[in-house]
Amino acid sequence: MVALVDVRRLTPRTDAVLADPRLAAAQQRLGRAIVLSAVRGAQDRARAGEIDPAGVADAAAASLPALAASLTPVINATGVLLHTNLGRAPLSEAARAAVEAAAGTTDLEFDLASGLRGRRGAGMLSALAAAVPAAEAVHVVNNNAAALVLAATALAAGREIVVSRGELIEIGDAFRLPDLLESTGATIREVGTTNRTTLGDYAAAVGPQTGFVLKVHPSNYRIEGFTASVSVAELAGLGVPVVGDIGSGLLVPHPLLPAEPDASSWLGAGAALVTASGDKLLGGPQAGLLLGQAELVARLSRHPLARALRIDKLTVAALEATLIGPKPPVPEQLGASQAELLQRAARIADRLAAVEIDARAEHSVAAVGGGGAPGTDLPSASVSLPTELAVELRAGVAVRRGAMPAVVARIEAGRLLLDLRAVAPADDELLVAAVMAAAAS
Repeated sequence: MVALVDVRRLTPRTDAVLADPRLAAAQQRLGRAIVLSAVRGAQDRARAGEIDPAGVADAAAASLPALAASLTPVINATGVLLHTNLGRAPLSEAARAAVEAAAGTTDLEFDLASGLRGRRGAGMLSALAAAVPAAEAVHVVNNNAAALVLAATALAAGREIVVSRGELIEIGDAFRLPDLLESTGATIREVGTTNRTTLGDYAAAVGPQTGFVLKVHPSNYRIEGFTASVSVAELAGLGVPVVGDIGSGLLVPHPLLPAEPDASSWLGAGAALVTASGDKLLGGPQAGLLLGQAELVARLSRHPLARALRIDKLTVAALEATLIGPKPPVPEQLGASQAELLQRAARIADRLAAVEIDARAEHSVAAVGGGGAPGTDLPSASVSLPTELAVELRAGVAVRRGAMPAVVARIEAGRLLLDLRAVAPADDELLVAAVMAAAAS
């Protein structure tokens, strides 16, 4: 009599699968927990009859992620240059190399020449000061909200912050500026109305309890029509410090964004302190820049809270390289001409059409995003595809295996648009490969 054997009982033991050379090497790269999870998942598939027991090691190896972290590389084809959900500014090659160099042991707070403790991030601070000569001193914390919290705590705890009602913004994910500032122990003194605030409104509110006047650039919305606002130069004549939040991180004026305020101009107009983001139009890592009068910056940098808000060595390295290295991707992408983008879109569409993918080049409109230049349209170009490819490009098999980056695009007028405004030219070939892989699935 021939005995029947359930092939599911032939599923190999865990230790035997882990001994496979591919999985043994992966443990060194990814860690045992990730590899073990992949092995157990493959064993479960074998027991369920989905795969042959002899293929467990192959299935486990195929399911391993490319990295030990869950973050997935993404090509930003949304047409939003600074997409908050996609990590805002991509770092330059110089900044990435600096981060890699700083990932090990480094002279973050050590003077190699003297053998003594050195100033933390001295090179980065010098680079920032050189980039904004109008600032007497500079300091950096971990984001722009932290910069405002530090300023409010050091300068206005137990006192009043005078701010226009029309500038009490929500900065995203339900975080509101009034809540942020009041958490420091300061009191918000609102002046004016939503659409109109005058110098007289500010003057009537300023008094002995005033810590500072706050001027906020409404970087993620725009008020039009019957409006009035007060300039930094006018506010500087009120006799109290003016703190300006420009948000977007523009250090000097930009010809393509004439309505976007910059740190140098606001400091030149009389702001005592300007705060800005490092990962927006500057094109660097997440950071909160504090620029202004030496006495105020010194007070902030010596405040106990500054320790809790300080940046790490990787941010120090990336920010310095952004400031002194080649132009980062964001300024490059912002300045790209529509003609150049259309040429790239046509080349990509022709490559895809040659393999019978429904693709064509189209004019499109992009945006700065990330709380910068609201209402400013950026003429762009896109590769138009069937919407059915959206999910596969974003989270398909090739993406899950780590063979391809995710491609995040937008749907408009019944088509999937891969807007090239925020796509680096060096990624065009990768974009073509990703679309081909998605279409083949």
